[in-house]
Amino acid sequence: MTIHLLNCFTCNARFNDWKTGLLCLLVETNQGLALVDTGLGLDDYSDPTWFTRFFRVIMEMPFDPQEAAVNRIRQLGYQPEDVRHIILTHMHFDHCGGLPDFPWATVHVHRREYQAFVHGPHLFNELAYVPRHIARVKEWALYDHTGEKWYDFDAIRLPFEPETWLLPLPGHTRGQSGVAIKTSTGWHLHVGDAGVDIEHNQAPDWVIRAGLGPHWPRLRTFAQTHPEIILTASHMFLEFFAKNASAPEERSSQREL
Repeated sequence: MTIHLLNCFTCNARFNDWKTGLLCLLVETNQGLALVDTGLGLDDYSDPTWFTRFFRVIMEMPFDPQEAAVNRIRQLGYQPEDVRHIILTHMHFDHCGGLPDFPWATVHVHRREYQAFVHGPHLFNELAYVPRHIARVKEWALYDHTGEKWYDFDAIRLPFEPETWLLPLPGHTRGQSGVAIKTSTGWHLHVGDAGVDIEHNQAPDWVIRAGLGPHWPRLRTFAQTHPEIILTASHMFLEFFAKNASAPEERSSQREL
């Protein structure tokens, strides 16, 4: 089993040294490839939405379509059709913009997130929902709380091997979730926009709470007490991608796979 770490949307702050990419995970499963989040899609580059145009004003980005997940996957030697499943941490434009590039894939997401996207009313931080991003989806798999646990987190088992769990972490959006994936030597916990790049973060907790919700102190403590678990967030600093650029995660973290 391999987890590939892909930068599917470089987005840098204009007024400080925060230079980040959007981390998508490409996981080899018993049901084909599963993609965790998508970054922007090809349509977002050729015909940007108002929100993408707005984001380009306030953020600095190369806006390179080669960063689209569909092209990243080709760069690894796969075909886009190999992606059978897409797991969404949430449905902001930079996390599900690539859905139109994989219309055959089943899309897995927490039901509250889907309902917030489709039915609203949209809260301030949900203005980044773009209706056209879901127009080509043919099959949804929606999840509710089941009473199960992953460690001490509420969790929902997804129908894949390796063992994969959806962890509801609402706050940034109503259905924001993390994804925990079993590896041969432990776990990889991807917290989406419920947390930050733990190695580079300099923002105080109150700033993170205002933007991402209440879970970061708990996630940070969990990472510190479980150093054997790899923890990533959606917006990792570019140094993370440079460190892992030579190969998929199996080469950058031999102890895990």
